[in-house]
Amino acid sequence: MPGSARDPQRRPVAVAITGGIGAGKSEALAAFARHGAVTISSDDIVHRLLREDDDVRRELIDRFGADILDEAGNVDRPAIGRIVFDDPEALTWLEGLLHPLVAAEYLDWRERLAALPEPPAVSATEVPLLYEVGGERRFDVVVVVTAPPELRRERSEVADAGDREPRLIPDAEKVKRADFAYVNDGTRQELDDFVARVLEQLEARV
Repeated sequence: MPGSARDPQRRPVAVAITGGIGAGKSEALAAFARHGAVTISSDDIVHRLLREDDDVRRELIDRFGADILDEAGNVDRPAIGRIVFDDPEALTWLEGLLHPLVAAEYLDWRERLAALPEPPAVSATEVPLLYEVGGERRFDVVVVVTAPPELRRERSEVADAGDREPRLIPDAEKVKRADFAYVNDGTRQELDDFVARVLEQLEARV
């Protein structure tokens, strides 16, 4: 774990936030930011890679064809989603392409935070498929956010998101393996209060 608060080389406590589609991971990440943690989202990293990384763009076109580009010539994420949704092999290939790049980026971000003259106490990273890709080993603490299936469907922009669940580790198993877990079926303030309590405990370790 990180060293004392007076040690300029101490590393921030590395927190992973994970959970299923529509559980409220992004809201939890925003709450961590409101309470003083520095944050980064794997989903945002994916968006940047698709938009800016020429090597990723080239590999995607080689695999899926030029139909994945929009009228401006940019990678159209919904078009890729439609391809991989019903094609497990294509989805596995896509995850194999993107996940190592995403992990490299947030690990580099954490190294840069640790090198600051006054590193933050806590860094939080939203990682949707944390346990599925064995990513929990990269973090000090895991926070799992869950919610009832009907509520998750209401929150999700993907109407049939539940169809993706069989390939994921069940929430009960994630909760068992996590350091902190929260059932996000109440108000945003209640989620915020939970995050505040978690951060209070983590900052006490530093």
